Amino acid sequence: MTKTKPAPESSSKPAASVPALLERWFHLSERGTTVGREVRGGLVTFVTISYILILNPLILGGEASADFAGTALNPLQVASSTALAAGVLTLLFGAIANLPFAMAAGLGINSYLAVTMVHQVTWPEAMGLVLINGVVIVLLAVTGARTAIFNAIPDALKTATTVGIGFFIAFIGMVNAGFVTRTQGGPPVQLGLGGSITSLPTVLFVITLLLMGILMIRRVPGAILIGIAVGTVFAIVTEAMLGLGPGGPENPGGWNLTVPALPEQIVAMPDFGLVGAFDPFGAFARIGPAAASMLLLTLVFMNFFDAMGAMTGLARNAELADEHGAFPRIRQAFVVEGFGAVLGGATSSSSNTVFVDSASGIGEGARTGLASVISGLLFLAALFFTPLAVIVPMEVGSAALVIVGAMMMMQVAKIDWQDLAVGLPAFLCITTMPLTYSIANGIGVGFLSWVIIHAATGRGRKIHWLLWLVSAGFALYFARAGVEALFA
Repeated sequence: MTKTKPAPESSSKPAASVPALLERWFHLSERGTTVGREVRGGLVTFVTISYILILNPLILGGEASADFAGTALNPLQVASSTALAAGVLTLLFGAIANLPFAMAAGLGINSYLAVTMVHQVTWPEAMGLVLINGVVIVLLAVTGARTAIFNAIPDALKTATTVGIGFFIAFIGMVNAGFVTRTQGGPPVQLGLGGSITSLPTVLFVITLLLMGILMIRRVPGAILIGIAVGTVFAIVTEAMLGLGPGGPENPGGWNLTVPALPEQIVAMPDFGLVGAFDPFGAFARIGPAAASMLLLTLVFMNFFDAMGAMTGLARNAELADEHGAFPRIRQAFVVEGFGAVLGGATSSSSNTVFVDSASGIGEGARTGLASVISGLLFLAALFFTPLAVIVPMEVGSAALVIVGAMMMMQVAKIDWQDLAVGLPAFLCITTMPLTYSIANGIGVGFLSWVIIHAATGRGRKIHWLLWLVSAGFALYFARAGVEALFA
């Protein structure tokens, strides 16, 4: 009896399905998430952060931000560079670090460039310093120095950083929505306009905030995205009926930054004229090595600790961090984030860093880098569809920041408030962030107060030597204006 010969197997294996490939790369089931949840989270993160496509050109571009030589950046070119850098970096972060964090031009550093640095150097020279700053941070990440500093931070300060960021982004949301405003001659801030909520955009913020909160409490899937969609529809209808227009001193009841309306033009071609317009060594020749080094040190401290604090808070919020705050692929995350400054300087979009606004997508359920890949693709699409990318008014997007800020602040219970040596530095770290609009400032104040208090109360041996070193650097960072004046 002859045996039948089995049919030869194909030399090529059947192609794996897309869900299987995504599972293998992003470990979705391991982190308790799904493709649908990641897509929703990535969409929510993009919608929440898309305001940077308007805000960054306003900060860096135009005659108001011209350098000392009178040269101004073209706002349209800044917008194209902003979308390009954010898209590429967010894609890389998702694919390499597998974390649901989006990257875009950091608001602290771009303001520092426009308000301070370009009064001393030209825009190409300023962007050159941003690029060098990125190289320094990448080297610190590759060598493990950045991870070592992270591990040297006490757990209480890591938790305080998370809580402070929650407080910070909630405060940002309230300010951007006009719920909290500056005063003239009175207390620094007030509720709404003259102590009352009379602006319709701000009322819409309150309604959207409550809607999101109710949906989340009732555990409705897509609660934040539903809130953003409903709020945007109401905003478009309100603007069409009442014509509130852009807000400002002459029109305090208008919209902040983005006027919601269906765009007349959908497709707009990008302009990459600023890509490559940087000079890495010009600042050292123009103002001298000492003064240029102080500018560079400031950039490194702002970039290094803003991002470290943001990633710590986001990882805890996504329940990806262990009891010491460490999270998966931490070194890869630090390297890609450092590269954000390199690419930001090379494209003249300013240093790109992890955005705490990514917490909105995490609040929607995102737990892996797939969400970041979705956000990155949307940023790249926005290169050609900028009018659609900015249709959501800031008042609606800000509601998501407040919701997520509240969720992040819940970790405050993990701090030992009975021990004042722990509680006081934590309190100073938490409150300094929103009150000075800087994550780095909050971390620096927390570090310095922790070291001084513990050393003065006989606990100096418990302080890691790296914490001493970083605290000394923060002391120099806070005194930088005086040091810069010495070398002026």
